[in-house]
Amino acid sequence: MEKVETTNGKSFFDNQTLKRMIVPLFLEQLLLLLVGIVDTLVISYAGESAVSGVSLVNQFNTVFIFLFTALASGGAVVISQYIGRRDTEKAGESASQQLLFSCVFSLVLAIGVLLGGRSLLQLLFSRVEKDVMTACVTYLRISAYSYPALAIYNAGASLCRSMGRTKITMDISIIANIINVMGNLVGVFVLRAGVAGVAYPSLISRSFSAAAVTWYCFSRKNGVFYQAAWLSRWNGQLLKRILRIAVPNGIESGIFQLVKVALSSIVALFGTYQIAANGIAQSIWSLAAMCGTVMGTVFLTVIGQCMGAGDIPATEGWFRRLMKLTVLLSSGWNAFIFVLTPLLLRCYAMELETARLVFWLVLLHNVFNAVAFPFSGALGNGLRAAGDVTFTMVVAIASTIGGRFLLSWLFGVVMGLGVMGIAIAMCYDWVIRGVLYYQRFCSGKWTKYRVI
Repeated sequence: MEKVETTNGKSFFDNQTLKRMIVPLFLEQLLLLLVGIVDTLVISYAGESAVSGVSLVNQFNTVFIFLFTALASGGAVVISQYIGRRDTEKAGESASQQLLFSCVFSLVLAIGVLLGGRSLLQLLFSRVEKDVMTACVTYLRISAYSYPALAIYNAGASLCRSMGRTKITMDISIIANIINVMGNLVGVFVLRAGVAGVAYPSLISRSFSAAAVTWYCFSRKNGVFYQAAWLSRWNGQLLKRILRIAVPNGIESGIFQLVKVALSSIVALFGTYQIAANGIAQSIWSLAAMCGTVMGTVFLTVIGQCMGAGDIPATEGWFRRLMKLTVLLSSGWNAFIFVLTPLLLRCYAMELETARLVFWLVLLHNVFNAVAFPFSGALGNGLRAAGDVTFTMVVAIASTIGGRFLLSWLFGVVMGLGVMGIAIAMCYDWVIRGVLYYQRFCSGKWTKYRVI
């Protein structure tokens, strides 16, 4: 990144603005989680082959989803900084270029999957039964149709969130998820369409989301908006700025996903009750981690706009204020979820030994998710929004491999702690990353970089 001298600017965030950003983001994440649970329940009625096919392909689809998310994050940083500079024209052009690149990139991926998806699935899952492979191929083909819609929605959502218009994405998400759930019910119980009955509703809901957010982003009332003229030409300089943020994020996310797959193999070594406990605990962890995830998005917008304005003192102030708010909200939410855990466990049919293990896994996770994850997650997003992406990428990859993966093997297998050892390694990863990110923030080196 190029260096830039610090200047003083004008701060334009307040408590009400933050509330308008955070509440819709939180509700949107909660809705997605609840709909995911309903989806899993409905899919289970489509038959074992359909469930297996969807499960296997979703591991594959997650890679593409993270690529689109990384691209959207890169666009959000650039757009937020131009908004902070009050250069709405450049912000709109950046958003338009992000949309253009997202369309091209997702179409190339979709065509590649449609042409070579069957061969790839046979290579990855050659030992699965014929019915499961048929379900995999069907689900992957229909999923590939939705890649452009998913990328287009992420591009539009990043523009909305950069402007602080998180209520728009929440409203779209509510309607899209209703379409998805209702479609699944019709596809599975009325049409008896099996895996296609759960795949096409996802395609329809994603297409709706893409169309709705794009229509909104073309509105000139927003101040920052898409323009057809910017979508009809390739601006290499703007795309380079976006990809400068997106590529490191994509690499970091890709390594993280590979490590997750490797850890799944380690978990499989520990026996049935530990595997079950780990799966149930992860469903509760997803709920507990929502605050940190939401605040990470807030960091991108606030820090990005402050850095774009060139107001370093205000940026430092917002870093500290958002960190305090993140720790406070995360602590309260994680404590609340832990209190609910005994009630949540009653929803599962499990042995007492499994329930006890889940209880301790949730306790360990929630304590460190409250005090360590805000620094390893949200603070890291703030540094990325400031343009300090190479440092965060190197730290994240080193911590994921050297901390989470190797320590999981040491604690889980060598020391015989099982899934509890893997959970301890996860917490070590957060602590290591959080300490290094906080030291980086205190050093002030992040102030010397710029995105625009």
